[in-house]
Amino acid sequence: MAKKRRDVRDSDNLSSSAQTEVKSEAQQSIGGSTRMSLLILASIFACSASVMYLVYRNFPELQDDEMEKIKIPKDMDDAKALGTVLSKYKDTYYTQVLVAYFATYIFLQTFAIPGSIFLSILSGYLYPFPLALFLVCLCSGLGASFCYMLSYLVGRPVVYKYLTEKAQKWSQQVDKHRDHLINYIIFLRITPFLPNWFINITSPVINVPLGVFFVGTFLGVAPPSFVAINAGTTLYKLTTAGEAVSWNSLAVLGILAVLSILPVCFQKKLQQKLE
Repeated sequence: MAKKRRDVRDSDNLSSSAQTEVKSEAQQSIGGSTRMSLLILASIFACSASVMYLVYRNFPELQDDEMEKIKIPKDMDDAKALGTVLSKYKDTYYTQVLVAYFATYIFLQTFAIPGSIFLSILSGYLYPFPLALFLVCLCSGLGASFCYMLSYLVGRPVVYKYLTEKAQKWSQQVDKHRDHLINYIIFLRITPFLPNWFINITSPVINVPLGVFFVGTFLGVAPPSFVAINAGTTLYKLTTAGEAVSWNSLAVLGILAVLSILPVCFQKKLQQKLE
């Protein structure tokens, strides 16, 4: 009997040891996948940066003081300085300036680099309102979609390692709105409940379709972009990016956010009545 108990304890110890070994191997596998993903991501970033370099090599020749102003704006002063240079060359080198703006915006969105809000404001200063709005929505949709594809390609190990709990919570919310995902994505883009970078990198992990993701982003960024572009028409009166948003614009964004989710509420009530 004692021998039998000893055998059971030995078996439990072996089982516990095996489980520990399996967990250790799984953690090592995740760590290796994460390192490989980060390496691939760094390579893609280097290639994209090279493309950006080629874009700016085709830019018109600038004076030394103008060259200093050609950089990703970090504050409103940088945006004003950049706007001064771009507006000077926009009419003569329209295509080059447009391509540079387009490529830079998508680059920032793809790699979740801060600064795109200043480019949105700047578009209102450089271009007619309809073109500026379409340009910002298209750049946001494409850039976010490229970020989505990057996450689909190499981001899963990173999300599983660093954002597991948050991703699981959002996955539950997405499952609740699976029948009307476009409305839900539009709502999230208008409201500040989730950071845009988090939406971009976790969407492919929780199986949000790319087509729905792009359309929802394209339409959802329009209201906030409307505010930013409108502020760009008075760029040189602004001292901070926060001044681009007034209480009136916040009220409008709130109303549009509610309108985006109303069809969902009506659909649920209709289903309840039919059932």
